[in-house]
Amino acid sequence: MGVKSANSGEMEMTCLAARTASGRVRSLIEYRLAEWGLSGLLDDLRLVAGELVANAVQCAPDGEIRVRLARESASVLLCVWDSSDAMPVAGPVVELCLDDIAPDPEALDPGHDDGTGGWGLPIVQALSSECGVRPTPPQGKWVWARVGS
Repeated sequence: MGVKSANSGEMEMTCLAARTASGRVRSLIEYRLAEWGLSGLLDDLRLVAGELVANAVQCAPDGEIRVRLARESASVLLCVWDSSDAMPVAGPVVELCLDDIAPDPEALDPGHDDGTGGWGLPIVQALSSECGVRPTPPQGKWVWARVGS
């Protein structure tokens, strides 16, 4: 994983699209927000980063992802790049009740899909003041979110 700080208002990193990438990115974001005095954004930004990085890892398994973090006054812009041309799509959010939640003995099996996924983009939309996606020809895309005021 390569991390570069262009100045005290930016951070850029490149890492393998591995399941461990999300945790590493969240840790580095925590340190940077503390440095910037923006720790009040930490919880929301950690969730947003986790979702965007997890989506990038899923789109580019065993490839490379890039993460940029930039301070913008009282907000932070987080951008995550992957090599896939597939655009993110937010699915409909279905409200769950207690009867919908039951132990799933296959939950930890590789490749198991219990049908409860798809909450990532609605979480990003709810926690960010703005978010979007920008294709990067010839391939790939930047998915971004602005957190804070």
